[in-house]
Amino acid sequence: MIIKVRVIASSTGPNEIISRIGSVLRMKIKNKKVDDGPANAIMKTFLADFFAVKESQIVIIKGEKGKEKTVEVRDKSEEELRQVMDSIP
Repeated sequence: MIIKVRVIASSTGPNEIISRIGSVLRMKIKNKKVDDGPANAIMKTFLADFFAVKESQIVIIKGEKGKEKTVEVRDKSEEELRQVMDSIP
Protein backbone atom coordinates (compact mmCIF):
# COMPACT_ATOMS: atom_id res chain seq x y z
CA MET A 1 0.00 0.00 0.00
CA ILE A 2 1.23 3.47 -0.82
CA ILE A 3 0.52 6.25 1.66
CA LYS A 4 1.51 9.88 1.97
CA VAL A 5 3.05 11.10 5.19
CA ARG A 6 3.32 14.75 6.18
CA VAL A 7 6.10 14.95 8.75
CA ILE A 8 6.17 17.68 11.39
CA ALA A 9 9.33 18.29 13.45
CA SER A 10 9.03 18.83 17.19
CA SER A 11 11.63 19.24 19.91
CA THR A 12 9.33 17.80 22.58
CA GLY A 13 6.90 14.95 23.00
CA PRO A 14 6.81 11.47 21.55
CA ASN A 15 6.83 10.38 17.91
CA GLU A 16 3.18 9.99 17.00
CA ILE A 17 0.56 10.07 14.30
CA ILE A 18 -1.50 13.19 14.87
CA SER A 19 -4.28 12.63 12.37
CA ARG A 20 -5.29 11.18 9.03
CA ILE A 21 -6.97 12.88 6.11
CA GLY A 22 -7.89 10.21 3.56
CA SER A 23 -4.67 8.30 2.90
CA VAL A 24 -2.45 11.13 4.18
CA LEU A 25 -0.97 10.67 7.65
CA ARG A 26 0.17 13.67 9.68
CA MET A 27 3.05 12.51 11.85
CA LYS A 28 5.06 14.32 14.51
CA ILE A 29 8.66 13.25 15.07
CA LYS A 30 11.10 14.31 17.75
CA ASN A 31 13.81 15.81 15.56
CA LYS A 32 14.90 19.31 14.56
CA LYS A 33 14.46 18.65 10.83
CA VAL A 34 12.10 16.60 8.68
CA ASP A 35 14.27 16.48 5.57
CA ASP A 36 17.38 14.61 6.66
CA GLY A 37 18.55 11.03 7.16
CA PRO A 38 17.81 10.84 10.90
CA ALA A 39 14.26 12.12 10.37
CA ASN A 40 13.64 9.50 7.69
CA ALA A 41 15.03 6.78 9.99
CA ILE A 42 12.77 7.89 12.86
CA MET A 43 9.75 7.90 10.56
CA LYS A 44 10.54 4.47 9.12
CA THR A 45 11.07 2.93 12.56
CA PHE A 46 7.81 4.39 13.87
CA LEU A 47 5.79 3.33 10.83
CA ALA A 48 7.26 -0.18 10.95
CA ASP A 49 6.09 -0.53 14.56
CA PHE A 50 2.73 1.08 13.78
CA PHE A 51 1.97 -1.23 10.85
CA ALA A 52 3.68 -4.26 12.50
CA VAL A 53 6.14 -4.90 9.68
CA LYS A 54 9.92 -4.99 9.49
CA GLU A 55 11.64 -1.65 9.03
CA SER A 56 12.96 -2.85 5.67
CA GLN A 57 9.33 -3.11 4.48
CA ILE A 58 8.88 0.68 4.80
CA VAL A 59 10.22 2.25 1.59
CA ILE A 60 10.33 5.98 0.90
CA ILE A 61 9.39 6.30 -2.76
CA LYS A 62 9.37 10.07 -2.99
CA GLY A 63 10.16 13.06 -0.78
CA GLU A 64 13.20 11.93 1.20
CA LYS A 65 14.30 15.55 1.47
CA GLY A 66 10.88 17.11 2.05
CA LYS A 67 8.06 17.35 4.58
CA GLU A 68 5.70 15.34 2.42
CA LYS A 69 6.83 11.81 1.71
CA THR A 70 5.32 9.02 -0.32
CA VAL A 71 5.86 5.73 1.45
CA GLU A 72 5.20 2.14 0.44
CA VAL A 73 4.33 -0.36 3.16
CA ARG A 74 5.13 -3.89 2.03
CA ASP A 75 4.56 -7.37 3.48
CA LYS A 76 0.93 -6.80 4.55
CA SER A 77 -2.29 -7.09 2.58
CA GLU A 78 -4.22 -3.99 1.53
CA GLU A 79 -7.04 -5.06 3.83
CA GLU A 80 -4.78 -5.40 6.89
CA LEU A 81 -3.20 -2.02 6.24
CA ARG A 82 -6.58 -0.39 5.62
CA GLN A 83 -7.81 -1.67 9.00
CA VAL A 84 -4.80 -0.09 10.71
CA MET A 85 -5.35 3.17 8.81
CA ASP A 86 -9.04 3.18 9.78
CA SER A 87 -8.08 3.00 13.47
CA ILE A 88 -6.54 6.49 13.23
CA PRO A 89 -8.99 9.20 14.29
